[in-house]
Amino acid sequence: MNDLPEIMLVTGLSGAGKSTVLRTLEDIGWEVVDNLPLSLLDRMLGTDNPAIAGVPARPLAIGIGAATRDFDPARIIDQVDRLRDRGDLEITALFLTCATDELARRYDETRRRHPSARDRPAREGIEYERTLLDPLCRWATYLVDTSRLTGADLAHRIRRDFTRPGLGETTLSVTSFGFSRGLPPDADLVFDMRFLRNPHWDPALRPGTGRDPAVAAYVAADPAYEPAVAAIEDLLLLLLPRYRVEGKAYVTVAIGCTGGRHRSVHVAERIAKRLREAGFSPTVTHRDLAAVPHDTLEGQPDRQ
Repeated sequence: MNDLPEIMLVTGLSGAGKSTVLRTLEDIGWEVVDNLPLSLLDRMLGTDNPAIAGVPARPLAIGIGAATRDFDPARIIDQVDRLRDRGDLEITALFLTCATDELARRYDETRRRHPSARDRPAREGIEYERTLLDPLCRWATYLVDTSRLTGADLAHRIRRDFTRPGLGETTLSVTSFGFSRGLPPDADLVFDMRFLRNPHWDPALRPGTGRDPAVAAYVAADPAYEPAVAAIEDLLLLLLPRYRVEGKAYVTVAIGCTGGRHRSVHVAERIAKRLREAGFSPTVTHRDLAAVPHDTLEGQPDRQ
């Protein structure tokens, strides 16, 4: 990819997955416009459009199909080729095709009428549209056959091929909490630190929090601390990229202990630091850091 403004036309046979493609592109950060009349397409891609004259903040996907007003494949090809010749835009076209039998099955299954066969069998509309769109199919930059793809398969492929740096990043949060005050309702992954020795039962450490060096050192001195926390970090480094590929917009990692002031706070801070070193940008919150400590909430004193 170069630094030119990126525009992609998304077109293809009705029922082949255009809506899925546009929705997925929007999810990964593209700006999306669907079924724009060709008269407005000329204006949008023209030299007098300030969004095109400079580098746009996001790549732009424009959905066009046989149902688009004033649809004319030859006109589309001519307009885009002229714009490409200017050399100041990176314009591509994605065409979605699909076998006739599969398209007919999809229309039969959904009980929808084919847009090109309102009063005729769907197969007639499919073949008419295939002939109409053939010039676009042969001209397109990318050709995707969705005959054997589920909607999830198609979305995964679009994420894989068209995610751009800085777009569609998963919003990552790391929060500490106390089990005595309930689980965070938006937690995706929960890790329980109550197996570590509890600073609450040391009178000198009780007023502090997991942000204090003395408390952190006390927690880290537990023999189970290093192997357990390192294993959690390794697991997150494995899972988080997979969540991003699957298009998960938000991931909240919740680290809990009994009161939410000591062990969970320190471990959340350490894990967030490790994730930053690996290139992630987590937001760190400590839900119960300001809570008043109570012996009755902390269970029994450590016997160590």
